[in-house]
Parts: sequence; structure tokens; C-alpha cells
Amino acid sequence: MASQKADELKGLSRSEVLRASPRMFDSDLLDKLSRVHPAVPPILFVPVIGVLLALGFVHGVGAMAAVWVLGGYVFWTLTEYWLHRIVFHFEPEKGIGAKLHWIIHGVHHDHPNDPMRLVMPPSLSLPLAALFVWVFSLVLGSPAFMPFGAGFLAGYLGYDMLHYHVHHHRPKTALGRRLRMRHHFQDHDRGYGVSAPFWDHVFGTAPQNR
Repeated sequence: MASQKADELKGLSRSEVLRASPRMFDSDLLDKLSRVHPAVPPILFVPVIGVLLALGFVHGVGAMAAVWVLGGYVFWTLTEYWLHRIVFHFEPEKGIGAKLHWIIHGVHHDHPNDPMRLVMPPSLSLPLAALFVWVFSLVLGSPAFMPFGAGFLAGYLGYDMLHYHVHHHRPKTALGRRLRMRHHFQDHDRGYGVSAPFWDHVFGTAPQNR
């Protein structure tokens, strides 16, 4: 895989390498599934979020819906932070672990401006979403798990869209520019919260001013 990737990138400028989309898999099908247009997550998840909210009201969640939605969102922000800190930034040096890390997150750091690999492919995001909502149903029961799941998935969708924006567009607001800089252009071992940077201050991993 490494030699094939090097051959694909040979002769490209730095800006072209940052936007490059090298093969991740020998299989044409698997490689195609690893690329996704950024419009796909909203198309898939906005209806799912709406259905979960509607079902929650149908099953009598009532005014508590707002509390459960907020709880789901907060739980997403914690999930995002710890996934980024523990899973995405665990970097084995060789073997199957190194290959898995490159597939999951390393390719994104090598080619951060690749527009087809800035959001999670539905082949991965949909099963994971179903798994989380199922666990919520076991832990919280009905109807609470429905608005909680809606808040969680809304947080994920916001993260995916924000992640795409800070990489593929040049943010015009001060907040957007700050998020772009802290995500990939500061300390590699800090700044794990992408859509919820406040957790970096809570857990002591906020980027240090230079």
C-alpha cells in the first residue's frame, strides 16, 4: 500500500498532495466506498434525526424532549473528544495497527484537503449510528432514547459539516479561522475537540498560545 501511494503522489506539488486522494484499498469497491461527497451526511442523517424526534413525541416524551436532545448533544461532544484523543491519535509504528490507523485517520492528516475524505463514509457512519442508538435504547429506554439519539446524531452531523468547512473552505469569521488553525496547524497532541473545543479546557489539552 505504501509503495503504491508513493507512486500515485510522485511529482505532485505540496498543495496537490494535500488535496490528493490516493487509493486506500486494492479493491475498487472498497476504495470507492472510502470516498464520499460532503452532501451525503445531511441527506442521510437529517431525515433520521427528524424521525427520531417525531417518534419521541408520538411515544409521549413531551417537554422532556429538549432535555434529552441537549443530553444527546453533550454526550456526542464527549464522544468526539475522546475518540479523537484516544483512537484517532493512537499511532502504531508498523503492522496491521499502523495500516488501520492510516485508513481511519492517518490519510486525513496526510491529505487534509481531500474533499472526498473529509466526512465519514455512510458504509461506516450508518452502522455506527445504528449501534449507538440501539445502546441508547437499552440504557435509557423508550421514549427517552429517541430525542437523546436525535441530539447525538445532530451533534455528529454538525461535527462532520464543520470539519468539512474548516478544511475545504477558507473561513471568513474569527471563530472559523480559529477552529481551522487549532485543528491541524498547532500542537499535534492538543486541540482534540473539533466542534466542541471547550472540552480541551476542561481536560487540560487546549492549544498553548505561542
